[in-house]
Amino acid sequence: MLDLKDIQQANATIKPYITETPLLRMQNLDRYLGCSVYIKAECMQITNAFKLRGALNKILSLDKNKLQNGIVTASSGNHGRACAYAAKLLGIPSTIVIPEGAPKIKIENIRKLGAEIVQCPATERFRVAERICEEKNAAFIHPYDDEYVMAGQGTAGIEIIGQLPDVNTVVVPLSGGGLLSGISTAIKGLSSARVIGAEPENIARYTASLKAGKPVEVEQKVTVADALLSNHPGQKCFPIVSQNTDEIATVSEHFIKQAQKLLLCEGKIFAEPSACTGIGALLQGNFSVAEKEKVCFFVSGGNCAIEQLEAIKDIQY
Repeated sequence: MLDLKDIQQANATIKPYITETPLLRMQNLDRYLGCSVYIKAECMQITNAFKLRGALNKILSLDKNKLQNGIVTASSGNHGRACAYAAKLLGIPSTIVIPEGAPKIKIENIRKLGAEIVQCPATERFRVAERICEEKNAAFIHPYDDEYVMAGQGTAGIEIIGQLPDVNTVVVPLSGGGLLSGISTAIKGLSSARVIGAEPENIARYTASLKAGKPVEVEQKVTVADALLSNHPGQKCFPIVSQNTDEIATVSEHFIKQAQKLLLCEGKIFAEPSACTGIGALLQGNFSVAEKEKVCFFVSGGNCAIEQLEAIKDIQY
């Protein structure tokens, strides 16, 4: 199973290719959230999301012969952009399978990198990607359920502890579980901090799975958190999340929007809705913090078009 050494190795592998994103003290948000607020601004990563870490670590682990026919992935957007970026960097072709209805900005960002884009219903994207992979004899890069991908995402956890050694709590957006698997392994391996995952109430796959004691599939509902669309935990991710995460909190659509507006207007951070689930879950009162507690919210991405802000125009915080 994934361990700290895997993440440290990933850190050495990808360090030349990524940005060490800033960890920002956000005093303006303290009175709204009831704690000492810190933001790990992964929205400032090269591809404007954390996904570049895991994609690079996985792709760089593969033999050149395995990569000669390129890579294929299924993605809700950010992982696709990361894979397209890595493929361009290495001079290999890439095909990205992305859900119909994905934000136009995410599709355009992938297209600009020279990737082939295939769109299909969200529930079919993995089947379509696997079929294309067989046809092209290409390498499949899973967006979350892969130990190299998880280790790459965990490098952000190493950075958090390096930047804020006395952090008390780290709050991480949650979908398939690759990000939370990696970060929780790093945080628990380097500190005694609490780790909380935050997932949309509309697709609460980990809440349901932890209750069942095994990975289960939930109904694929619509959520404004368009980067958190997986309706089931990763098989490899689930035991790691179960072991290393102190709490899973859900968040409603309203509070995701409220968090996005708060982060933009008071924190001056332009984040996509999915990146705001942790702040939203706390605003909703779905986990508790103490007044002096140092809480780091992992702002996972910033791939959001200006037009999408229309959805939060009338939201009050």
